[in-house]
Amino acid sequence: MKIGVLALQGDYDAHRRMLQRLGAEVTLVRKPEQLDELDGLVIPGGESSTFLKFLEQTGFFERLKKFVRAKPTLGTCAGAILLAKDVGNPPQRSLGVLDIAIRRNAYGRQRESFIGQGESELGEGPLEMVFIRAPKIERLGRGVEVLARQGDDPVLVRDGKVMAATFHPELSDDSRVHQEFLNMIA
Repeated sequence: MKIGVLALQGDYDAHRRMLQRLGAEVTLVRKPEQLDELDGLVIPGGESSTFLKFLEQTGFFERLKKFVRAKPTLGTCAGAILLAKDVGNPPQRSLGVLDIAIRRNAYGRQRESFIGQGESELGEGPLEMVFIRAPKIERLGRGVEVLARQGDDPVLVRDGKVMAATFHPELSDDSRVHQEFLNMIA
């Protein structure tokens, strides 16, 4: 199975290392034509508005939108923002494939970043979650499954072939989020 990690910005290399540790063949995706070879894609954290600028300048946006409608995709932090149907604080364009409303930087600025533990549907024990200028899911559409929560807030969700985390699972030693994504593809 060949997994791509969008490598335009953000900590894409941490996703690459985690996926390789789990046995996946990983391609760092920098050009739209690379999507054609993939079974699944990770859109990492970073700055969602910067991602949009890169994607729109290169004509990558429409090709990516087509890909995420057809194949398994995991978005983390900014990646979750790009996948959401509704984005606020401020509103911005997105791929619109995941029926959630999400608010950017909802937990505060960089200095309010934190590591938490949350309830998860991904096996035994709490899931470690690294929140860095994290977004917050404010509305779940029908059919969106909550896989993990931080307190009352849904922080890991799935709808069909699309999964999104408002935290950074690649910055934890806990591989369950990436393993669940690989399970979706297999």
